[in-house]
Amino acid sequence: MRLPNSAHTSRPWRIHALTPDFRLEDVWSLPTPGGPDDFHWLIEGVAAGDPAQAPSPIARTLWALRWKVGELLGWDDPDSGVGSRVPTLRDRLPVDLREGPSGPEFATLPFTSLYLTGDEWAAEVANQTMHGVMHIGWVPDGTGGHRGQMAVLVKPNGLFGSAYMAAIAPFRHRVVYPPLMRQIDRTWRSRFGEPAPAEPERCGGTLTHIGQRAAASRWGS
Repeated sequence: MRLPNSAHTSRPWRIHALTPDFRLEDVWSLPTPGGPDDFHWLIEGVAAGDPAQAPSPIARTLWALRWKVGELLGWDDPDSGVGSRVPTLRDRLPVDLREGPSGPEFATLPFTSLYLTGDEWAAEVANQTMHGVMHIGWVPDGTGGHRGQMAVLVKPNGLFGSAYMAAIAPFRHRVVYPPLMRQIDRTWRSRFGEPAPAEPERCGGTLTHIGQRAAASRWGS
């Protein structure tokens, strides 16, 4: 489900003009097929997500470890976030996006919504390691339907930020993402009354687990 960078860069997203100094870290196809009016289900689920409730015990352990290390080392202190260590990207928004809806508030994740359109949503986060953007798009699937697509863009905070991101990349791709993507598939199917595929791993059951995929972006930023 990981896509080449061109799947993001080739589309006319508004985010391109706002992040020329950010690096595109990951692009993922989300298992969320739907119609043109179903985008709101996806963004609401992302915003409501809680990584502490991830279906994978390994992912939950990694998240608990990340929060503990961040607490001990001060990575997530208020003075390291958006509006403190780095200016918010809302300052870069054109008038139409600034005056339009920004998107939902996050229940537990440390993201802040930037802007929302009919097929595009962006949110930002910052700490001592990086300034990151999660971008969610609603793209045609070539068969008359649509699906979600997620991109993670980052600006590392110096050499330490670059080294941190490089160190956690294997965990993101091999440990955190796969179970979360499977859970997205299950919860999305459940939302629309479709049977879920067989899943050996124990999974909980609400759409808010889509938000755990968004949380995984923090491991990618």
